Amino acid sequence: MATKGQDQSTPESPAKAYTRLINARELKPDPFQEAAVEKLQALHEALSSYPSVRSSSTSIRAWRLSNLFSWNDQKKPPRGLYLYGDVGRGKSMLMDLFFRSAPVSAKRRVHFHEFMLECHARIHAWRKMDGQARLDWGGHAGEDDPIPPLARKIAQEATLLCFDEFQVSDVADAMILGRLYRELFARGVVIVCTSNRLPEDLYRGGLNRELFLPFIGLIRDEMDVVELNGPTDYRLQRLKGLPVYYVPVNGETTDQLREAFWRLTDRDVGDPKTVPSEEILVQGRKLFVPKASKGAAVFSFKRLCANPLGAADYLAIARGYHTVFIVAIPKMTREMRNEAKRFVILIDALYENGVKLICSAEAPPGELYPAGDGSFEFARTASRLIEMQSEDYLKRGHGRLEA
Repeated sequence: MATKGQDQSTPESPAKAYTRLINARELKPDPFQEAAVEKLQALHEALSSYPSVRSSSTSIRAWRLSNLFSWNDQKKPPRGLYLYGDVGRGKSMLMDLFFRSAPVSAKRRVHFHEFMLECHARIHAWRKMDGQARLDWGGHAGEDDPIPPLARKIAQEATLLCFDEFQVSDVADAMILGRLYRELFARGVVIVCTSNRLPEDLYRGGLNRELFLPFIGLIRDEMDVVELNGPTDYRLQRLKGLPVYYVPVNGETTDQLREAFWRLTDRDVGDPKTVPSEEILVQGRKLFVPKASKGAAVFSFKRLCANPLGAADYLAIARGYHTVFIVAIPKMTREMRNEAKRFVILIDALYENGVKLICSAEAPPGELYPAGDGSFEFARTASRLIEMQSEDYLKRGHGRLEA
């Protein structure tokens, strides 16, 4: 089983891999991508000579002092990268090329939302520890603030952190990000991330946003901000002409779902050896994802709605994957009111986060739950299922509803 965000392969450098894809006509020439690849290649080369500074007792400042007499610009931590742009412009693809060959032994790629869930869980655990447990965990005597020991712990685990789908919508995230990142940068951690938003647009309209603004300045100080808004929407191009709602549930529509997954991910979902499973963290527990690749995940209706999952689970899925496949949505009876209720919550989470839904169902949306508790309210879900098939919806970015 693969852990989401990790990749152990080591192919060619970002520049060589990108050139190969261009020559194979898998990608079209794109000046925005070319500029981003140039930055990623430069960072790749800088990391090849960058020492580990992950000791819990060593900050980058102390490391600099230890190298005082041999100091030069090459020994400064490489600047991170913040790649932003509309959906489908190749941000995650370029990060894949970079991460696979990054010459760093301690590295991690993870969806940003998953990373923040882990941080909150660790902070919660820290606050419940007694003094000795905090010392054993890496804290200092008398230290009550969980952010510095959390940063030390993260820096021990990864010199390079790559975040996909960087976005800030939660006030709890917003309030700790600035302090956490400042501590990580101080310990020499290099951060690369992708986002649909310009840094200045993060957490716009959020509660107490003025307290978040220094974090935007920190991004500008420590990372190169690179725009990716070329002319080709690769994700929409792959979805073009592809139905996303298949009726009924049978062998033919199952094969069509497999074909759709292959078109989006270049993986054959019919061969379990080629598509890994994953686990995502939800409030301190693990949620199993049967098949996932390149930001797309596959579930059965039964796994998602017949089991006692809730809003937190569905929100984690919606934030973790830009495309969700749901296999075999049944025509729900009165006795399936619990499944219908969960399905409503699931579709709301996917819709509100701009997730692309590709599914097979026994009936059209308006006939999925014709009678039973909540069937009147289900009409809104049916309407959303219809809208989620539209080209306007498919053009929307992941994590936002505006066009």
